[in-house]
Amino acid sequence: MTTHPKLKVQLVRSPIGTQQSHRATVRGLGLRRVNSVSELEDTPAVRGMINKIAYLVKIL
Repeated sequence: MTTHPKLKVQLVRSPIGTQQSHRATVRGLGLRRVNSVSELEDTPAVRGMINKIAYLVKIL
């Protein structure tokens, strides 16, 4: 089993007023409030989620 490198993702904009699916993606990444940081494995699924809400998050 291979270990994927980690990504740190920070929510920099509020998901209020965005599409329902984008808000669900933010929650799925483990982000709760603005400036919260979540450490995730660097997998294609996580990359896709980050790309979907790229205007709301920043990769640290």
